[in-house]
Amino acid sequence: MADESALRTVDVARESGYSVQQVRDLERLGVIPAATRSGNGYRAYAPVHVRALRAYRGLAGAVGPVAARQLMADLWTRTVTEAAAAISAVHVGLARERDEVLRAQQALWAIESEATAHHGAVETEAARQGAAEGADTMTITELAAALGVRTSTLRFWEREGLVAPERVTSLRARRYDASAIGAARIVAALRGSGYGIPAVRDIIDSLHSLHSLQEGGGPERVRHILAERLDRIAARSVELLRAGADLAAVLDSLTPARAPAPA
Repeated sequence: MADESALRTVDVARESGYSVQQVRDLERLGVIPAATRSGNGYRAYAPVHVRALRAYRGLAGAVGPVAARQLMADLWTRTVTEAAAAISAVHVGLARERDEVLRAQQALWAIESEATAHHGAVETEAARQGAAEGADTMTITELAAALGVRTSTLRFWEREGLVAPERVTSLRARRYDASAIGAARIVAALRGSGYGIPAVRDIIDSLHSLHSLQEGGGPERVRHILAERLDRIAARSVELLRAGADLAAVLDSLTPARAPAPA
């Protein structure tokens, strides 16, 4: 007797909002587990397949389709504890992105403050806070870790004239002062917003031009970019939250966490 609770491919497509072909493709990619086969050879899905596809849609909005496919395929091989940790890491990653953009905004305020000081202007409280944050120098390893990039990326930015570290000790080790750290934060935010190296170089150059500052071109442009990036991060966070209930259903279908062996 056929399982009346089983869903056909067309049922899953209708409930998930994907096409029949997309459902098959996502099954092939491991986003959803393989369907069982009925006696006549047709695919038979369960409600968890629909929840998994909805979860994938939210994850794709939060981290992009490639990362979402990798994460969903990985979840099916994990215990509940491991899968929950992987999903929590996505939330942490978005929070880190948001924090870095906020630090880039503070760095921008500090750069503007330094420039306006040359014109006899008084620093704003926000600018003073931005200048104070990270006032200590950083090594290339420390700065790379703070920005979530590789040390080779910082060296590349240096070669491209985007960030200028100080060099100290007989080994010519790189150290970054507050100004360089601020510039690196802005570069990281601009690159994260999809700007190419030439465009980033133009923007960074404009930030250090007092004439540009008087016209409001460089800083105003960066302010707009950073605000847009914060908006996009917020939208991605909402997509992740929207996927929450469906992700929970996926986790409920996984193997329970393994109990530790008795001592």
